[in-house]
Amino acid sequence: MPIPTHDEIRVPALKLLKEKGILKLKEFEAPLAQEFNLVHDELIQMYDSGNGPIFYDRISWALSYLNMAGLTKKPKRGHYEITEDGIKILATPDIINNYITEKIKQRNQEINNIANENVSVANIDDFNDDLTPSETIEISFQKIKNKIYNDILDTIISKTPREFEKLVVALLQKMGYGGEIQNSGEVTQYSNDNGIDGIIKEDILGFGRIYIQAKRYQRDNKIGREDLNKFVGALAVAQSNKGVFITTSSFNKNAIEYVNKLNNNTTLVLIDGEQLAKYIYDYSLGMQTEQVIEIKKLDSDFWDIMEDDNTSENG
Repeated sequence: MPIPTHDEIRVPALKLLKEKGILKLKEFEAPLAQEFNLVHDELIQMYDSGNGPIFYDRISWALSYLNMAGLTKKPKRGHYEITEDGIKILATPDIINNYITEKIKQRNQEINNIANENVSVANIDDFNDDLTPSETIEISFQKIKNKIYNDILDTIISKTPREFEKLVVALLQKMGYGGEIQNSGEVTQYSNDNGIDGIIKEDILGFGRIYIQAKRYQRDNKIGREDLNKFVGALAVAQSNKGVFITTSSFNKNAIEYVNKLNNNTTLVLIDGEQLAKYIYDYSLGMQTEQVIEIKKLDSDFWDIMEDDNTSENG
C-alpha cells in the first residue's frame, strides 16, 4: 500500500503509546510499518532531495502534531508518552485530526497575541493536512526545478544547432567523461560529419571513444527508429560500440524498443529533452546558484551524551 500520510499515522501512533507506554521515535517505525503493511522498499524510500526516509519523517511529524495538541508529552528528549487527553480522545478517533487542527490554531493565536502586531507568524495549519512541512518544501522545490528545466530547454532551442553540438560535448565532459585528458571533447566538422556530431576521448591515446549524435528539435517532435538506425550505422563505420544520442525532444516507442534490442556489442544511450535539462541543472553547466536554504536538525550524537534530568515531567 502507499506510504501513509502523517495525519493517517496519528491515531495508530497514539494507540501504540497507550499500549506500550513510553517510546523513542525509532521504536515507532517497525510496529507502524506492520500496521500499514509496508514493504522494505517503502520503508527505505527517500525524498528525491535525499532529505531522509519519507516514512520515518512522516512518523516524526505525526508525533510533533500530537505533542503540540497536548495528546502526547515528552518525559525526556526523544521519548514520547500519551497524556490523559490523548487517552480520552482515543475513544473517538475520527475527531482527532480536527481536534489537532483546532488546538494548533489556538496555540498559534496565542503566539500571535504575544508577538508584535507587525510580525507575521506562519500558522502550521496552513499546510495541507496530507503533507508534512518537509514535503511541502520538497514539492515547492520540485516545482521550481521543473520551471527551470523548461527554461533550459527553451533557451537551448533558441540557439543554433551548432551551439547545441558544442553544448552536449561540454555536458559530457562536465559529467566526467574524458576525465582530465586535455582536449578530450571534440565537435566534428559541420559538413560531412558522417552522422557523428561529437567525440569524447576516454584515454590519452584515444583508443576509447564515445560518439555523439545531437538533434536540436522542437520539444513536441518525436525521434524514431530510423534516426537511431542511421546513428548505429555511423558507429559501425567509425568502428565504435559506444554512442550517445541526445535531443531536446523525445523518442517514440519504436525507437526505445530498437535500442533495447541492440546486440551486446553496441551500447547506445538515449538522452531526451527532460533528462538533458536535468543533467544540465545537476551538473551546473551554464547555471549559477541563486539561493541556498539551510535547514538544520538536532545532532543526536551531541545531545545524547548529556545527562538527562529524570526528575522533570516534561522535556
